[in-house]
Amino acid sequence: MSAKDDITKKLSEAFAPQRLDVIDESHLHEGHSGHRHGGETHFRVNIVSPAFEGKSRVERHRMINTALAAELAGQLHALAIKAQAPGEAGA
Repeated sequence: MSAKDDITKKLSEAFAPQRLDVIDESHLHEGHSGHRHGGETHFRVNIVSPAFEGKSRVERHRMINTALAAELAGQLHALAIKAQAPGEAGA
């Protein structure tokens, strides 16, 4: 399973999102710290889930980081996150 598939699966199971986009941006970081041949080191996550209602931005990021703790401790070098509750989508 690719890192993208693993991230998608874990976030889907943890947050039952209404929308989830997991984008591998590793190619944008060639030559930078943490980049490895073959990519799958730098990702952007855009997620909309009711699980984020009433949570601050920091709390949402912590929730996602907890769900992806194994990946962050391993090959995942960077994760950009945009986490929203359903009423905030498009904001």
